[in-house]
Amino acid sequence: MIKLSKAEFAVMEALWAGYPAKASDIIKRLSDDTQWHEKTIKTLLGRLVKKNAITFEKQGREYIYTPTIERDEYTHKESSSFIQRLFQGRIAPLVSGFAKTQQLSQRDIDELKQVIDKWEQEQGKGK
Repeated sequence: MIKLSKAEFAVMEALWAGYPAKASDIIKRLSDDTQWHEKTIKTLLGRLVKKNAITFEKQGREYIYTPTIERDEYTHKESSSFIQRLFQGRIAPLVSGFAKTQQLSQRDIDELKQVIDKWEQEQGKGK
């Protein structure tokens, strides 16, 4: 699995927002959220190419970037890895930790209930 640093993930988010994209488009998307210099972003794009997280095509003097992985695929793998590493693959301790510190909003609780209800229906365990 491709491992991304926090900065590389930010660049991927900018690319996932719309692709294929020119380097200038990615720089523009990141300019609102970061104080990074253009060269920093281009360095990060180069790292992502080396990691095979993105590909590029040269068109004239510009490079056009495309991700090789979808955001949902990456976040699912990262989430699974995180839960496995910190909670031995169990989700309940993670959620209960947030509940105990009152970091779950009513919206979060409602969404969790919907996910559980849907899972139970798919497993034939509906009410």
